[in-house]
Amino acid sequence: MSHNYGRVGLLYGGTSSEREVSLMSGHAIHQALQNLGVDVVAIDAGDNLVQSLPSYQLDLVFIALHGPGGEDGTLQGALDYLKLPYTGSGVLASALAMDKLRCKQMWQGIGLPTTEFALLKADSDWSAELQRLGGQVMVKPAAEGSSIGMSRAATPDQLEAAWAGASQYNTAVIAEPLLPGPEYTVAILDGQVLPSIRIESNADFYDYEAKYFSAQTQYLCPSELSESREKELQTLCLEAFNSVGCRGWGRVDVMVDDQGQFQLLEVNTVPGMTSHSLVPMAAKAAGLNFDQLVEKILAGAR
Repeated sequence: MSHNYGRVGLLYGGTSSEREVSLMSGHAIHQALQNLGVDVVAIDAGDNLVQSLPSYQLDLVFIALHGPGGEDGTLQGALDYLKLPYTGSGVLASALAMDKLRCKQMWQGIGLPTTEFALLKADSDWSAELQRLGGQVMVKPAAEGSSIGMSRAATPDQLEAAWAGASQYNTAVIAEPLLPGPEYTVAILDGQVLPSIRIESNADFYDYEAKYFSAQTQYLCPSELSESREKELQTLCLEAFNSVGCRGWGRVDVMVDDQGQFQLLEVNTVPGMTSHSLVPMAAKAAGLNFDQLVEKILAGAR
């Protein structure tokens, strides 16, 4: 390790619905930081996190919290107030990326490709919304990650049931047309776009189980796109990442529509760092092992 980072607090776990994933990410990052010789203290972030942080006498924070409370700008604002540098995006970018509804509205406004969508409510005309979006849709909470609360719908009754399931997460619920795929994800690290990954899942869609636990999900990295298509995808993803105001590191998820065009799904500002995770896979394809990836993320803290 060529740089002294001082005392680093690794925030992981937390209280969101993505706690299980965050614990896995945190354990992997903690091991890497120890391998690098970093003075690290692992902190399972509870409800009293902000009050307890000063007692750790930290110089820098590595955020490995996924979902609301760790990835949505609230923690970033608290750390700004405490004048503690941290990894990843700042307040605005974190909040915007976590809010899929407003992120899609922003992308539409600046002309970046993302699908049409419907904001679902209790009094939605399920049949009309389904027809408008092409007859088959993906329903998701607007402010959750790891595919939590997502489901498919192809009938008005299924759409209403999917809305009811997603609305349990205390967030707006959106529906998007079901795209044929394939699905790609592109990691960005310190301004560098890493090789894209193509995701092939045997599940109905790339859900929570497929993301973190299934041995059946296949990943192609490099993704076997032509050189020109890879460049097109990387350029789009970097533009999407920058448009949200992200910094440091992150991951942009994309699907292909029935016209063969890339459509932006979302930006993840604190992507998973587990054994199944995609950023470490892309970093490996770019010549970086896990420890080197973690140090690069740490070096980008501000």
